[in-house]
Amino acid sequence: MDNFKLCVPCLLGLEGPIADELRRMKMQDVHNENGRVYFTGGAKEIAKANINLRIGERVLLELGRFRAETFDELFEKTKALPWEMLIPRDAAFPVKGYSLNSKLFSVSDCQKIIKKAIVERLKSVYGIEWFAETAETYQIQFSIMKDVASLCIDTSGEGLHKRGYRPAHNAAPLKETMAAAMVSLSRYRGREDFCDPFCGSGTIPIEAALIAKNRAPGLKRDFSAMRWRSLDKSVWQLEREEAVSREFNGNYNIIGTDIDPTALDIARENAARAGVSDIVRFEKADATKFDRVTENGIIVTNPPYGERIMEKQEAEQLYRLFGEAWRKTENWKLYLLSSHTEFERTFGKTADKKRKLYNGMIKCDLFMYLK
Repeated sequence: MDNFKLCVPCLLGLEGPIADELRRMKMQDVHNENGRVYFTGGAKEIAKANINLRIGERVLLELGRFRAETFDELFEKTKALPWEMLIPRDAAFPVKGYSLNSKLFSVSDCQKIIKKAIVERLKSVYGIEWFAETAETYQIQFSIMKDVASLCIDTSGEGLHKRGYRPAHNAAPLKETMAAAMVSLSRYRGREDFCDPFCGSGTIPIEAALIAKNRAPGLKRDFSAMRWRSLDKSVWQLEREEAVSREFNGNYNIIGTDIDPTALDIARENAARAGVSDIVRFEKADATKFDRVTENGIIVTNPPYGERIMEKQEAEQLYRLFGEAWRKTENWKLYLLSSHTEFERTFGKTADKKRKLYNGMIKCDLFMYLK
């Protein structure tokens, strides 16, 4: 079988941009559900999605979906799935997952039932009683939502936000996938000037640089499915070579500023690891004195919310002063992520558009000022 049902889980609000990414990759049968985007494909598509996706959290192979209101149902329907199609007799197949708004609410019991059902299936197929689980890993992930179970195998391993360039970070970092989503929603493609005046450890400018160069974010990392005997290994190198062939080289003006010199040092190290230090620069500057007046500028930024780093009143003062400075500029569009419920009032201007997003578990809005 070389046409699997594949699934990209994501933070709520990012389904549309991920579906757009997959369509640009020419994936088939792309469609959205809450917190998930589905498509179909084989080994080539699994490799392509893992290497190239900027916004999704991981790529799962969904082996089955069914209704399960009792443990017997969960066991029998799990056992009926063709696990042997992917899992060799000596492979490891740990189980993890979650349950929401379902009759089967005990995660540990669901884990045990699913594991036992897969073991029974593989015992009958391979004719063995004991599984050493000493070879490559096929991580089973289940979700049970409103009594509907989805059983998947994780092809990614570590989450796709783990690009490999950010071993060091400062307080309250923004996930690489969320930073890429913000840049993508700003429609920055490398033509305009780009600035993040609250850059911290540099994630947003680095993701902007990767987008400007059209560099695949997963180019330098490994994925679980690379070790699977059940998939053609040659596709990974071919997809990496194809991704490299699509890179751009140009003159870009991408800058990150912050008042914290330690954060800027970390940002420079991260940019060097990402291979974009030649096109991103980091400078010490006060965002409340923002004064860049050039053509076609885009600001994408994630200032402190007043929840983890700064007190709420300090955050409000920062928003007010930054708003005053930004309004004096010309031609700088602004895309700003904040969880502050009174952001627009404090900033001093109503956004042209807003988009609800989640930064981790924090409900936020992406405020868009299109000048």
